[in-house]
Amino acid sequence: MNIPFSPPHIDDAIINEVVSALRSGWITTGPRTKAFEQMLAEYCAVQHVVCVNSASAGLELALRWFGIGPGDEVIVPAYTYTATAEVVLHCGAKLVMVDVNDDLLVHVQKVRDAITPHTKAIIPVDIVGLPCDYQELFDLVCDSDIQRIFTPNNEKQQQLGRILLLADAAHSLGAYYKGKHTGALADISVFSFHAVKNLTTAEGGAICINLPESFDSETIKKEMNTLSLHGQSKDAFSKVKAGAWRYDVCSIGYKCNMTDVAAAMGIVELSRYDSLVLPRRKAIFDAYNQAFKNDPQYVVPTYETADKISSYHVFTLRVNNITEKQRDAVILDMAEQGVAANVHFIPLPMLTAYKSLGYRIEDYPNAYRQYACEISLPVYFDLSDEQVNEVIRALKAAVAKVCL
Repeated sequence: MNIPFSPPHIDDAIINEVVSALRSGWITTGPRTKAFEQMLAEYCAVQHVVCVNSASAGLELALRWFGIGPGDEVIVPAYTYTATAEVVLHCGAKLVMVDVNDDLLVHVQKVRDAITPHTKAIIPVDIVGLPCDYQELFDLVCDSDIQRIFTPNNEKQQQLGRILLLADAAHSLGAYYKGKHTGALADISVFSFHAVKNLTTAEGGAICINLPESFDSETIKKEMNTLSLHGQSKDAFSKVKAGAWRYDVCSIGYKCNMTDVAAAMGIVELSRYDSLVLPRRKAIFDAYNQAFKNDPQYVVPTYETADKISSYHVFTLRVNNITEKQRDAVILDMAEQGVAANVHFIPLPMLTAYKSLGYRIEDYPNAYRQYACEISLPVYFDLSDEQVNEVIRALKAAVAKVCL
């Protein structure tokens, strides 16, 4: 039996909608992209959504919109994928890393300790689909002592009057925190629709705008749309109207808009996301949880609490009393048995690009502890119950072999 880690679910419904998009004449940003944005806004209960070609682009557009640049600081967890951090560096700001809790979510007290008058944004990461502690984070950025040292550099920062909460929600579409969907939990949230995500558009992302009422979210959407299209005042869909060819370039922008071909996939998947996708992923999580929760050799991930429901994106199992080298050997043994596993993620300070900037994994001990014994198990819509049982068998066999 060969079990891959996370193949995309592509069926006739998706194929037919993509073919319809191709035949429509609209293959770049057009009516399907606009429809997908509206569907996401309604799903997340936010006023406006901007679809882009990746979550990375969405995070950077949000930072650029807020005017973050040289001299500013942005706080991110050390335990995340590089995309969370690299967008800060692309903007020329200082990247400030902090450690995480055992559930892999950012440690709020560590965030507090890292705040300075230069801090302009915090990027909490809903790692593997579990929402962060947003109430604690909002309490932090709205704390009078923290607000007192906030030093705005432009009108938007002055208007907000505090540190921006920009959620890296790449993993957490469909998750809940205190009865609200992700997308509506931070000032701005960004989803990913990459090929391995719960909902895929092959490549893609979305920016959910959820700023205080003092901001005009429709205007912000227009600004971000413009920024995503070279700073051009009209997209192709707007220019097709009779006599509407003339445009302006209002700012020096980027090229990261979503296409209608991609949006076609998203429309189909979102329409059945709660009824088909999430229930199947939850069933797989529950099966893994049942198999490992009572065995002291393993630590199962948190995916449901009184306040949180995960999107069931990645099942991050930890193996007690195992070294990083042994963990790698377990994954290799599983592969030899025909079962793919993974690790989410190598902490940023362990990567060459960040080590060269002076970051040291020794400064983030819990991030390393969790990483060194973590094994991500396959979770995807087409994974059968038989295959789930084979994953469980293969992992236990590999652990028993490696940890003799």
